[in-house]
Amino acid sequence: MTEVTAWLDLISPSHPFFFAGLLDDMEDVTLRTTVRRKTETVDLAREAGFDFQTMGRDFENVALRTAAVPLRTIQASVQAPTADVSLSARNAMCVLASRARRLPSIHFTDNDITAYIDAPLVERAFCRFRSTATHHVVPSAFRTSELTRWGADPERIHTYDGYKEDVYVASFEPDETFPERLPFDTFVVLRPEALGAAYVDEGQSLVPHLLEALDATGTNVVYLPRRQGDRAYADPYPEDRVYVPDGALDGLQLAWHSDGVLTGSGTMAREAACMGKPAVSFFPGPLLSVDRSMVEEGMIVHSRDPDEMVSYLESVGTTDRTPDRSRCFEVREEASSLVRALIENPENPALGSYPSRSNDWA
Repeated sequence: MTEVTAWLDLISPSHPFFFAGLLDDMEDVTLRTTVRRKTETVDLAREAGFDFQTMGRDFENVALRTAAVPLRTIQASVQAPTADVSLSARNAMCVLASRARRLPSIHFTDNDITAYIDAPLVERAFCRFRSTATHHVVPSAFRTSELTRWGADPERIHTYDGYKEDVYVASFEPDETFPERLPFDTFVVLRPEALGAAYVDEGQSLVPHLLEALDATGTNVVYLPRRQGDRAYADPYPEDRVYVPDGALDGLQLAWHSDGVLTGSGTMAREAACMGKPAVSFFPGPLLSVDRSMVEEGMIVHSRDPDEMVSYLESVGTTDRTPDRSRCFEVREEASSLVRALIENPENPALGSYPSRSNDWA
């Protein structure tokens, strides 16, 4: 492979370990990485081993968060590192800045949620901007019409079998000392919904009811608030029953050592599912196509009933699970081979050995 310099822009907590797993064996790719300050993203980028510069930040206030996006896009257009190609995930800022710098962009996503909601004007604009990337890389279960409806060229949409979480679960190694950081030996992981996000049409969290149901069964909980306001849900419980970490903890280690993961979003449930751990999603709305695929395969349980979720975790028990990552290794190899080819020749519109697929099922 010809030596290439890539600008990698990490803007959300799920990005660092995904790209670390995807690019792990690409020794001929020199990375120049920028990271947006958003929840645990900076800490996780450091933990994943990236050498990076911070650029821009997220805000809890919706108006500030919306205003920060164009400002960071302008900042990236001026300050982004010199490179031959850019890599980003669900990131209109990087795609637009790359276009401004005449830089080919490779964009990753598995989120087709705007296919199901009447997205606000700003979110629609983000979808259209992201669609202008030079190439898109998505899981085969992804609803590709969610890219083409915003103008993406079907020949520049490339798929791989499996899920993005497979890519970095393949690199995961359990740390047997990890539970020593926690106040208990057995536990489940709980992560709230992303209330306030444009794709969530829900004003009330299930977390208080879930904590009550889990406490009633004597279940220990590692609780991971998204934003400051989420922390209050844990206040009624002692730390040796509901533990809120002071800083970021490795989500893969948490999932592996847990008796199950419950999340109001999707990433942590998919991570646990790829490991073969009990995984519950209480996402408040229509599921992503990748999540629906996992539910159909029996890898994830989806519910908005706290008692049903807790009963499911009780029914599967606490059996030891040795990671069977053979499928994950295959997925990572396929995805990495595809991305390697795109990085090496980003101007090739189709790369015939990696056809795009249309998944327009309802």
